[in-house]
Amino acid sequence: MAIDIKIPSIGESINEVTLLKWVKKSGDYVERDEVIAELESEKATFEVNAEKSGILSTAANEGDNLNIGEVIATIDETAEKPAEAPGEKKAGEATAVEEKKTEAQPSVEKEAAKPGEKKGEVKATPVASAIIADRGVNPKDVKPSGSSGKILKEDVLAALANPGRIAFKNAELGSRNSRGEKMTNLRKTISRRLVEAKNTTAMLTTFNEVDMQPIMDIRTKFKDKFKEAHGVGPGFMSFSAKACAIALSEWPTVNAYMDGDQILFHDYADISIAVSTPRGLTVPVIRNVESLSMAGVEKAVIELATKARDSKLTAEDLTGGTFTITNGGVFGSLLSTPIINIPQSAILGMHKIEERPIALNGQVVIRPMMYLALSYDHRIIDGRESVGFLVRVKELLENPQLLLIQKDPIKTLLEL
Repeated sequence: MAIDIKIPSIGESINEVTLLKWVKKSGDYVERDEVIAELESEKATFEVNAEKSGILSTAANEGDNLNIGEVIATIDETAEKPAEAPGEKKAGEATAVEEKKTEAQPSVEKEAAKPGEKKGEVKATPVASAIIADRGVNPKDVKPSGSSGKILKEDVLAALANPGRIAFKNAELGSRNSRGEKMTNLRKTISRRLVEAKNTTAMLTTFNEVDMQPIMDIRTKFKDKFKEAHGVGPGFMSFSAKACAIALSEWPTVNAYMDGDQILFHDYADISIAVSTPRGLTVPVIRNVESLSMAGVEKAVIELATKARDSKLTAEDLTGGTFTITNGGVFGSLLSTPIINIPQSAILGMHKIEERPIALNGQVVIRPMMYLALSYDHRIIDGRESVGFLVRVKELLENPQLLLIQKDPIKTLLEL
């Protein structure tokens, strides 16, 4: 008896998904609960599991857009599991191990080294190798044309004949080729939401800068002990998230939504962290940051970043944030104006930490400085609130001890 595998319901507002890839092929024998396919909705990617054991028969192609409830495959549960040939399992396991090694350790050479070749060396003919060594050519600048990616003499000479000129991947020098690529549901959603944010909010951005030396000193001093105690390192994101949670509690409008003709306030800080993935930008949410420890925030960041990288984020991971932090500094951005992640009302942009001369106590000193940018919806957040919020974040980051008690210890002692 064959059973149908249908697209499961993943949310009230989601009616269509895209079939990213088949993990199992048509004709394969699958075990119950084994992953057979990966799907992508407008919010996240998720997996489809086999409901029974049997022979799989696919009914859709990779890249197809499918409706919720649509049949994508059938499983013949009456089929017997094929017998494994002696040594087949071990050979399969060995192949899988080799594939993992290849993926985990990118190299010009992807097959076993031949006699006389050292593992990891660039594959080239003797003449090509001699020219590369003699002329100081970077092998990465040479486009191999030999079998199995081997560099030939002609490839090196071609690279030398075109100094300073490069070809795009899969293209020749002087190419005028153009390629069309279908937009994924995730990319369509990103595009729609960004345009909607620009068109439906009165967005404005205010800037400030932070001296990151105190935080860098703390990380240097306690990095090893912190990792030994908690299993994670003390990153910049935990300091920023905790600072934002405190500032949001003091400036509640920055943590609010517009809901029709009402303003919906939140008495908690669910902070979305912008994460770049190969399939596009995602913003998973860290819940109740105000209630988490520094280690708790770091562990949540690592967990969400890992899930995003592996395309394991769920709709639950991506919904419900009240405020967003995005860090363009990891890509080298010095300054930017981030776009609000609607329906939220504000987003904080962190940037590259760069040593710059500043005036400190009447002296010019070199300090690791970082620009902060707060984009906000001016319909509900006034200038006083936006600037006050950003100044408070700056104060907390430059005085990390305030993250513990929120007030200056001396002022607290003097009851000021």
